[in-house]
Amino acid sequence: MPQLNPNPWFSIMLLTWLTFSLILQPKLLTFTSTNLPSDKTTMIPKISHWNWP
Repeated sequence: MPQLNPNPWFSIMLLTWLTFSLILQPKLLTFTSTNLPSDKTTMIPKISHWNWP
């Protein structure tokens, strides 16, 4: 069964991860997120409960 031979697949996987780690990841980290975290306290809505008769 040739798919059990890890020789070609391991090198492809290693090359893919190195490409992602060294080239693509720094490019992706330079983007700024659209919603920056804010330090405002979130307003909790007041819920009026409806009593059953």
